[in-house]
Amino acid sequence: MITNSILLGIFGGPEIIVVLVLVVLLFGGKKIPELMRGLGKGVKEFKSATSDIKEELNDATGGIQKEISKATDDIKKEVNSINPTKDILK
Repeated sequence: MITNSILLGIFGGPEIIVVLVLVVLLFGGKKIPELMRGLGKGVKEFKSATSDIKEELNDATGGIQKEISKATDDIKKEVNSINPTKDILK
C-alpha cells in the first residue's frame, strides 16, 4: 500500500505522457499494437500458469484435508462412546 502511494507520487500525468511519447518515437505507431498483443499474451500465460499451480496445490492438499477430517471424526466418535450420556464433542 505504501509502495503504491509512492509510485503514484513519482509518476504523474506529465511523466506518463513523456513515457508514451518516447514509446511512440522508439517503436513507431505500427509496432505498438504488436507490442500490446505480445504483452497481453504474456499476461494471459502468467495467469494460466498461476491458476495451474493453485489447482495442483489444492489437489495435493485435498487428500490431506480429507484424512484430517476423517481422523477428527473418529476421535469425536471415540470420545462420545466413552461417555454416551453427554455429547462432549459434536
